[in-house]
Amino acid sequence: MIDVYLNQRFVGSVENLEQFIESVKDKRKSSKLPYDISIYYDKELNEIYLDSTRGRTVRMLIRAKEGKSLLTKEHVDKLINNEITWESLIKDGILEYVDAAEEENALVALNEEELTPDHTHVEISSIVILGILLSLIPYSNYGSSSRLIRGNKIQKQSLGLYSSNFHVRMDTDVSILHYPQRPMVKSFMHDVINYEKHPAGQNVVIAVMSYKGYNMEDSIVVNKGSIQRGFARSTFFRPYLAEERRYSGGLVDEISIPDKEVKGYKSEKDYRLLEDDGIIYTGAKVNEEDVIIGKTSPPRFLGELEEFSVAASTRRETSTTIKGGETGIVDTTIITENEEGNKIIQVKLRDNRIAEIGDKFASRHGQKGVIGMIVPHEDMPFTESGITPDIIFSPHGIPSRMTISHLLEMLAGKVGALKGTQIDSTTFDVYPEEKLREELKSFGFRDNGTEVMYNGITGERYEVTIYIGDIYYLKLEHMVANKLHARAYGRVQLLTRQPVEGRGKGGGLRLGEMEKDCFVAHGASLLLKERFDSDKTILPISEKSGLVAIHDVRKGKYICPIYGENVEVNEIEMSYAFKLLLDELKALCLYPKLKLKSKY
Repeated sequence: MIDVYLNQRFVGSVENLEQFIESVKDKRKSSKLPYDISIYYDKELNEIYLDSTRGRTVRMLIRAKEGKSLLTKEHVDKLINNEITWESLIKDGILEYVDAAEEENALVALNEEELTPDHTHVEISSIVILGILLSLIPYSNYGSSSRLIRGNKIQKQSLGLYSSNFHVRMDTDVSILHYPQRPMVKSFMHDVINYEKHPAGQNVVIAVMSYKGYNMEDSIVVNKGSIQRGFARSTFFRPYLAEERRYSGGLVDEISIPDKEVKGYKSEKDYRLLEDDGIIYTGAKVNEEDVIIGKTSPPRFLGELEEFSVAASTRRETSTTIKGGETGIVDTTIITENEEGNKIIQVKLRDNRIAEIGDKFASRHGQKGVIGMIVPHEDMPFTESGITPDIIFSPHGIPSRMTISHLLEMLAGKVGALKGTQIDSTTFDVYPEEKLREELKSFGFRDNGTEVMYNGITGERYEVTIYIGDIYYLKLEHMVANKLHARAYGRVQLLTRQPVEGRGKGGGLRLGEMEKDCFVAHGASLLLKERFDSDKTILPISEKSGLVAIHDVRKGKYICPIYGENVEVNEIEMSYAFKLLLDELKALCLYPKLKLKSKY
């Protein structure tokens, strides 16, 4: 007897396994049972599981019998002519919905050519093993899996037209690419998801060669002329928000230009861009620390005695200012209310971003890199026909990553540009490399994609031919303008007296053990003296007891906590973090004795 479970609950037992499974499938086919109910036999436990719960992913497969697909060319022709529907194919048992559990009992062929008598199903198309974004990668059956996964993630970070109503939206940290283009090399999925309505990249001429060492590792060299003509130009948007809150006791925030009596008043220069209502005007050019929404709030704590005090009842300054390191132009100002009826002001800032050294780019094959150098157009290498590449890509990024798809897209892009058509590069059904080579030859180029190139500075011909073609490149959201971070003096933590953490707070840059080793290796070890004194403190240490001495301000003397006044005390430089350690040891009733030696 075989136990049967429906949605994890025991419902009975059966004797004949095959007969029971067949009868369930027949009833599912004839709509007596729901089409998405699954049946799974566990050999190890000798149990049958039926599942009709919500939230399972079911996918459609074509049934196969005796090594042949049940879906014939006649069915496909009738579908195209609207003579039959998907539903009728499901009722006839040609197509079947299968979930993850039922698939354990199935043997699925990738295509009809692979079918054997053992196979139970065949995929509708071999491309369905990929996700939506992965199926957009051209020639992906020629790329390694790790790079394809990276390419999949990279496409999510690319800049394009993410929404057609971006002007009226208040999204956090978004960018719009100015001149997005349709890819020259595409898969059929581009048509399915209507990619041409929201492209996220640009077609560029790319040469695989080294250039003065400025495209070492993963960096790329970019043509300055291309940037001046609009390559990788984008606009960055950042929203700012202020709310007029209501507090207990009838106190409210007030959005206006703050009075000079207000606690924490900045300066007249900081409020220069505000209009009479305390809100900045649209089109204003702002820099970091500029006030964009003027606001004052009631005092934080009002005690009974302080209610009549003038100093305690002054309002405090709580204006919205531009974050450190940001500049831009005020793009939109919205005045509205929230659910509680409080007044809300939203200001959207826009910043024109022109590609610069440090900005991140990538092809769709996971070949990412930052700009290492921007070269004037006249200094860039050029081909015999006068073509100057937009990007110079390092050849060392290809052998170890094995992204053959990247090289094939360059070849296909070149053919597409010469023919004036888009090349189909759908995975497992690509435009063959042999045809690309033949067509390239017919246009008067070498069939291997290489060309003779000349040095743009000296005019000399390079000794080797250079692989050059067209490829679709993406600008990614990781721009150096959002990551640039430096600090001199600033805020410190209360406990350790070390600089605060994080770029947003204007925090410090942590120098670890490995960074310290780099300084020493570079012969800059004296720099560490400056680096490691962010929390420098001077403590009086008693020579006899080795403990921190007490400073008597009135007498102007240092007193040893054990031996009193008649002991020599020396002022010692140390980090405040070490002083904290000494305090913690004392709290554990341990005696941290410092033995002093002469420096000289």
